Amino acid sequence: MLAAPDSITGWHAHIYYDAASRPAAERLRSAIGQAFPDAVLGRWHDVPVGPHSQAMYQVAFAPALFPTLVPFIALNREGLAVLVHPDTGRQRADHLHHALWMGAVLPLNAAVLPE
Repeated sequence: MLAAPDSITGWHAHIYYDAASRPAAERLRSAIGQAFPDAVLGRWHDVPVGPHSQAMYQVAFAPALFPTLVPFIALNREGLAVLVHPDTGRQRADHLHHALWMGAVLPLNAAVLPE
């Protein structure tokens, strides 16, 4: 059965960084916050958390922001790896099968993601 786009209740962008690239991640986070006040900037995670194998922060946003926020991230990510995925309530599928990557594709720990 095909999934309907209206099953997407929101989107998440995970912005990955390390010690050397944290300044770029800070600049991108600040720019997103200024340009997209309706986006929700998540906490900094300086160590891997959940399925993520690298430090990151999350940006949560409504489907209506996708056409402008995702291109903004693409053009301003300064080489950072970014995972963008829908929120359909199916975490494993959203992270592993419905995801879009910018830059390096990083490994995810699927074992911690519920079906």
